[in-house]
Amino acid sequence: MFIVSLFIVQCSLNLTITLPDTTIHAMPLIVDAHQDLAWNAITFKRDYSQSALAIRESEKGTDAPIKNGLCTIGLPELLQGEVAIVFGTLFASPMRRKMGEWDGIAYADSDQAHKLYSQQLDYYNRLTDEHPQFALIHNKNDLEKVLATWSNPPEGSKPSGEFNAKRKVGIVRLIEGADCIREPQEAEWWMEHGVRIIGLAWTGTKYSGGTGEPAPLTPEGRRLLRVMSDLGLILDLSHSSDQSFFESLDHFEGTVITSHANPRALWLDEVKAPERALSDDMIRQLAERDGVMGIVPYNRFLKATWKVSDGKTLSVNHIAAMIDHVCQITGSADHVGMGSDLDGGFGAESIPAEMDTVADLKKVEEALKAKGYNDGDTEKIMSGNWLRILRKGLPA
Repeated sequence: MFIVSLFIVQCSLNLTITLPDTTIHAMPLIVDAHQDLAWNAITFKRDYSQSALAIRESEKGTDAPIKNGLCTIGLPELLQGEVAIVFGTLFASPMRRKMGEWDGIAYADSDQAHKLYSQQLDYYNRLTDEHPQFALIHNKNDLEKVLATWSNPPEGSKPSGEFNAKRKVGIVRLIEGADCIREPQEAEWWMEHGVRIIGLAWTGTKYSGGTGEPAPLTPEGRRLLRVMSDLGLILDLSHSSDQSFFESLDHFEGTVITSHANPRALWLDEVKAPERALSDDMIRQLAERDGVMGIVPYNRFLKATWKVSDGKTLSVNHIAAMIDHVCQITGSADHVGMGSDLDGGFGAESIPAEMDTVADLKKVEEALKAKGYNDGDTEKIMSGNWLRILRKGLPA
C-alpha cells in the first residue's frame, strides 16, 4: 500500500550490466513482491479469481475506481503474464490515517489491528481453498512445487489448455505495518499461521518510525527484530523512516528486503527528503546485506511532477531507468526486482502507457533488454533475485 512521496528519475545512466547469460528457471517467470490482495478483496469485494477486466466491469457505477483506480489484477492476467509468485499483504491503516469513511479496515489499537489482519489471513486461506490455482507458500518445498507447475512442456510440444490449467500462482504472506503484533513474542503466532515476511512500518507504528512519521525504532521494535531473527522471518524495510531503516539493519541479523520502494535518486525539495523512497546509501547498505528492493510502476513514483490529470504519459522506460539506477549504485543486477503494489491505491490509469494489467509487467523485461541487459540480467530482475531471497529466507 503506497503513501505518496515524489521523486524524479535520474537522467545520467552510465553503466551497462553484462553478467553471465545463465538461466534461473526454464521460463521467464515474474515474482511480484507486493500486492494488497486481501485489503482489496475485503474493502472493495474484488474477486481476484476473475479477470481484472471482469472486475472493472462489475465496478462500473461504484466508487471503487474513484477510491482505488481501475483494477489491474486477476488470476487470468497473472497466468498470462507468467507471474508465478506474489507477496500478498496483510494491511490496515491506523485510525489517524484512515483514508475516508469508505475505509472500513482501520484500527484504533493493536487488539483491533490483530483482528483485522487475522481476517486477512483467513481471506488467503479461503482464496486458495476455493481456487486451487492460487497456492500458499509456507516453506521452500511449497515454493518449488509452485515453480514446478510452470515447467516447460516436453520439447517439440505446445502448451495445452490442460497444461496451462495446472499452473499455480504462489502467495507468500507479508505483514505491512506491525501494529497487529500485540507484543514482540507474538510474531511466533503469526509465523505459525503462515506469515513469512514482516514490515515494521507503514506510517509510524508502536515498533518503528514510518512514512510521514519519522522516528527511530522503539525498544519494543528492537525486541521484535530479535524475535524475528530467532524465528527466521524476513524483514521488509519498506516504509521505514530513514533512522529506523539504518537502525534495523544494525539490529536485525536475518534476511532483509524492501518489497516496494523506488530509488530516491533526485528530489525536488532539497530541504525535506522523502522517507518513502530509498537514498543511494540505503540501496548500497541493503545490497551489502544481499537484500533486494522491488520497483513500483506507479507513475507518481516514477516522475515527481506527474499527476493523474496528465494521463498515461510515462513509459516502461521510466521503470527500466529506476531499475538501472539500482544496478548502477550496487554494481550488479542482483539487488532489484518488481514490487508492483498494483491495486494498492492506484490503478491502470496511473501506470505507464504500455501497461494495463499485471500481465504487462513482462514489458519491463523488454525495456531492460533495449537498454542492453542480457537474458541473465533480466531473469534475475524479473524473478531470480526474489527467488534467491525466498530460498534463503523460507523455512525448510
